[in-house]
Amino acid sequence: MRYRKERDVLGIVNIPADAYYGSETMRAYNNFQISGIKVSGELVHAYIIVKKAAASANMKIGKLDSRKGNAIIRACDMLLSGKHSENFVLDVFQAGAGTSINMNVNEVIANVAIELLGGKKGNYRMVHPNDDVNMSQSTNDTMPTAMRIATYFMIKRHLLPQMDALAASIDRKSREFKGIIKLGRTHLQDAVPIMLNEEFSSYLYAVKSSIDFVEEANAKMLKLPIGGTAVGTGINAGSEYKNAVIKEIRKLTGERFSLFPSPYGPMSNKLDELEVSASLRECATSLNKFANDLRLLNSGPRGGINEIRLPAVQPGSSIMPGKINPSMAEMMNMVCFQVIGNDLVISEAANAGQLELNVYMPVMIFNLLFSINILANGMKAFRERCVNGITANDRRIKENLQNDLSIATALTPYIGYAKAAQIARKAFLEGKSVMQICIEMKVLDRKKLEKVLNPKNAVR
Repeated sequence: MRYRKERDVLGIVNIPADAYYGSETMRAYNNFQISGIKVSGELVHAYIIVKKAAASANMKIGKLDSRKGNAIIRACDMLLSGKHSENFVLDVFQAGAGTSINMNVNEVIANVAIELLGGKKGNYRMVHPNDDVNMSQSTNDTMPTAMRIATYFMIKRHLLPQMDALAASIDRKSREFKGIIKLGRTHLQDAVPIMLNEEFSSYLYAVKSSIDFVEEANAKMLKLPIGGTAVGTGINAGSEYKNAVIKEIRKLTGERFSLFPSPYGPMSNKLDELEVSASLRECATSLNKFANDLRLLNSGPRGGINEIRLPAVQPGSSIMPGKINPSMAEMMNMVCFQVIGNDLVISEAANAGQLELNVYMPVMIFNLLFSINILANGMKAFRERCVNGITANDRRIKENLQNDLSIATALTPYIGYAKAAQIARKAFLEGKSVMQICIEMKVLDRKKLEKVLNPKNAVR
């Protein structure tokens, strides 16, 4: 492999000759071979938008030479189209704050711009990563800005559509199951009857509540701390730049991004990011409960509840022929566990911020975007391969309903709790129905019993 040499404050660095990154990226790459997981493309994309907006703003206020500025903008456009994406090489576990991520982006943009101007990579007299691409900026304001832009669009374009689609699927199932009366359960024990569509309406409520929480939290990502530079004071930037750069970000994204009145708070505290993560955790908690309930209701097929049937998507055992497992629900469970775990990492990272800066932004944004991505993908697969194909097992539902002991609850207004409890217990011990025991004990006349113990009346 051929190399070129670049010098930084620590000395000479050998860089692959065809690489568009520079010395700071190379040092970070060598230092942090940790997970093999690279910084997400969504974050890099958002960062390039910030750099393009900054170049436009700096030209408009007369700080950046137009020849350099236009080359930077053209370089950003090339990168936003997907060219040279292999040059974003850094591991998600790295030095604090995201300085290495910022410099990776700065160096790649600079070297692409240099080539567009007819120069050779590394000739930073033509376009400098710090002086030109990073003009009026710091990692400490661009990193949280890019994080917020990436998070906002990942949720809006990727997660929320899947949440809406899942809600619509559950709603269809709820309407499909209307009129089916089944055994209710509390404490995993038989309870009074419930409609199957009403049971599914509880899952719809949970998903819709999660949608509201996610939307509310995501709206906070529209406020950006850009222009705060190192510690929030805006050193080397100024108000003229801040007003210009936010206009450019709005123009480039088509969204109503705005500036924080004061960037000090969001630069040193990550409360909004924490709220987004909490909304994802709530979504995961709701989905986990839904998936668990489906597994319980599907359990069997002969030794369990078996009141609904989930689509069979693959064989369930390497040793037991014909066994089919609730694979898609199990996948959804695991996704939810991961999202809940990611939220703990984000919480700890937010908790560890010190003074004017939280340096744990790289691990925060990795876990945040990871959660958004797997939730969206998990919900899509869960909906398409499981929820859409759920059917009711009418035969088993009727069998369970006929053997219901908790229907004795309907007797309490007529004979009292203690007498009703005695009847339910006697029915259980003798293996008979509540109706049979009531007839034997002559607690009410048969016509009245048929009305009182009718499951249809119990669900009204």
